[in-house]
Amino acid sequence: MTAPEETTFADLGKVLVIIPTYNEAENVERIVSRVRAAVPEVHVLVADDNSPDGTGDIADKLAATDDHVQVMHRKGKEGLGAAYLAGFRWGIDHGYSVLVEMDADGSHQPEELHRLLTALRGADLVQGSRWVPGGKVVNWPKSRLLISRGGSFYSRMMLGVPIKDVTGGYRAFRKETLLGIGMDEVASAGYCFQVDLAWRTVKAGFKVVEVPITFIEREFGASKMSRNILVEALFRVTGWGINSRIQKLTGKTGKK
Repeated sequence: MTAPEETTFADLGKVLVIIPTYNEAENVERIVSRVRAAVPEVHVLVADDNSPDGTGDIADKLAATDDHVQVMHRKGKEGLGAAYLAGFRWGIDHGYSVLVEMDADGSHQPEELHRLLTALRGADLVQGSRWVPGGKVVNWPKSRLLISRGGSFYSRMMLGVPIKDVTGGYRAFRKETLLGIGMDEVASAGYCFQVDLAWRTVKAGFKVVEVPITFIEREFGASKMSRNILVEALFRVTGWGINSRIQKLTGKTGKK
């Protein structure tokens, strides 16, 4: 998969790709190199949760030879949501106008980043989607497909979010979007973090566009998905949906 020849997005302002890591020593150099090759003008922030396998050290070596790569060393494993929120704050504080979420394991293709950035010219949030026409998933068992598609469907129904891949984690935000959705109030840590941000974005009236992506299951390292993460997502989404309906019935607005 190759990136297009035209990859300039200067009109969007500075772009930061945030890549959270925990025990991704086999993947971090590969994914950072692919991002830098796909869209050379973007910057990369590796947000490492004190990985015991040396991921942070590898990232430091990359940063030492490339001024477009930065590393955030966090004190420990606090979850995907906390890592992204820390990355968002760092990026906004350092003058970035666009903040991109990307997995470290290669499931999100850097060569498709240009699609998200191109679409962001007419949107406030661009969602890389597995479930719109042209999107697809490679090397997933049927059980994982069922869980993912079922989770997106359930979240859409409970929350009224018109995003087909509401649980997807390949996204590009405008800075103004993150500042406008109560980013500092987000407490979701795991799988439901993506649902939380998407719901807040829709409720705040921002424009969301989905573009097709190819999601490829990781080749190296272990998946971070667990039963506890799925249970947290189910309970939180259900609670948000019930609370939202109660608020509508009582004439109240907002999300606690």
